[in-house]
Amino acid sequence: MSHSIRVLVAEDELIIGEDLCQTITEAGFEVEGPYESVSSAMLAYQKNRPDVAILDVQLGDGIVYPLAEQMMAEEVPVIFHSGQLTPAEVTHRFPHAQALSKPCPPAEVIARVQQALQQS
Repeated sequence: MSHSIRVLVAEDELIIGEDLCQTITEAGFEVEGPYESVSSAMLAYQKNRPDVAILDVQLGDGIVYPLAEQMMAEEVPVIFHSGQLTPAEVTHRFPHAQALSKPCPPAEVIARVQQALQQS
């Protein structure tokens, strides 16, 4: 592969966001974020399209669904990361997305990122 795999992280809980970014970096991926709002994540996405995104469902300024829909329409794999909704609730709305419940073990996060990349 000629470029580093970029993972955009949108998470408004500081410690969880930092943990996700550290996990992703330690696995050898490049991290964009963590972004605490839909608007900042959208700007980052428009500036530099990631290879995959991990999105908390509810950010400081709203629900990430419009951003997720845009990403998926442009064939960027999305992994939802939520403490409020179950993975089944998320995948009911977005059947082609993956979903993780908080807290999520680092190994599972990386496995889902790798799976999303293989399916893209």
